[in-house]
Amino acid sequence: MKFSELLQKRRAIRDFEDKEVPMKVVEEILKESTLAPSASNNQPCRFVVVQCRKAMRNLSDESKTNLLRDHNNGTINLKTEYVSMLQDENFNVFYNAPCLIYITGAKSVGSLDVDAALAASYIMFSAASRGMGTCWVALGANIRDPQLRAELGLGDNYRIVAPIILGYPKAIPAPSERHAPEILRVITEAR
Repeated sequence: MKFSELLQKRRAIRDFEDKEVPMKVVEEILKESTLAPSASNNQPCRFVVVQCRKAMRNLSDESKTNLLRDHNNGTINLKTEYVSMLQDENFNVFYNAPCLIYITGAKSVGSLDVDAALAASYIMFSAASRGMGTCWVALGANIRDPQLRAELGLGDNYRIVAPIILGYPKAIPAPSERHAPEILRVITEAR
């Protein structure tokens, strides 16, 4: 597949076939994600793979509860449509995907958000090259319960940056319209 084709095939997928993702494939994707650049080649990203739908549902419920609590006490301001979705007990923030990958890292790493975003991009492209779909689901990052965090292997010094769902898409939607790049200025060599 040409790179330009890969860019077109990488879409946010929220509807998956009822088909498990083999751990061997997940490991290959994660191995490719480690090729992503990171600040000072620090490679701070760590990964948690969840392939149990019951566990994913528990993580979804935990995250929903925390987001709604934060919204209600004014810590965050959620869009009205998100509040409605999160209040729906049947809504699973992970869209019933067969696999969830948490990209995490130590809280002390100043570049963690950028490093994790680069790793997430590599995961998404690696998955797309295999005919799989992904979606970064920020609504699923709010895991605070100590027992759930312990089950995920996350100590107090770790934070979740990017929850990525992974699976075989039922369909790949067409790309949404994109704006042309807005170049503010081009500076060339002075004459």
